[in-house]
Amino acid sequence: MKSIAKTNLNGKKIVLGITGSIAVYKACEIVRLLMKQNAEVIVVMTKSAKEFVAPLTFKTLTGNTVITEMFNAEAPVPHIKLGEWADFVIVAPSTANIVGKMASGIADDILSTFLLSVKAPVLVAPAMNQNMLSNPAYIRNVKILKQDGVCFIDAEEGYLACGYEGVGRLASPEKIIDEVNNIIRGLVKQK
Repeated sequence: MKSIAKTNLNGKKIVLGITGSIAVYKACEIVRLLMKQNAEVIVVMTKSAKEFVAPLTFKTLTGNTVITEMFNAEAPVPHIKLGEWADFVIVAPSTANIVGKMASGIADDILSTFLLSVKAPVLVAPAMNQNMLSNPAYIRNVKILKQDGVCFIDAEEGYLACGYEGVGRLASPEKIIDEVNNIIRGLVKQK
């Protein structure tokens, strides 16, 4: 199952957006795999994501400052500069909340504001309860984002932290990295 596709990530500047889900711990492995393929990674975390894993963990893994706030004396407009810097964006784990914000153009925290300003390709990897995944509002938001060119990787089936068993687990870090490589490879072929 650990099949990382031929890498296209050497030197790529990747932003990993992390939202508040128990699956945040898997984002550590996503970062490790990106770094292993020589990508430069900057992490943007929502306030809720920080409840699961501390920003220091991601700073240690990436060697870069983790962006958690809109306003910072060191970087007065981080969402714009980061939006120009990024070659690719991964939102993993993604909650229904951030998907709804993206679909509606809401920019009320650092991650949603960054996602509104970025021009790079975006891959969303949801992780949530199966009832949330099948909610008509969530499905409608995904449809809107796909029409806008946002890519999604399906959640996997298995035991969920809420005690349910079903679809909702974050896709494996290896599958997420494979999909990033596939999308980048497709973009290169289009040029």
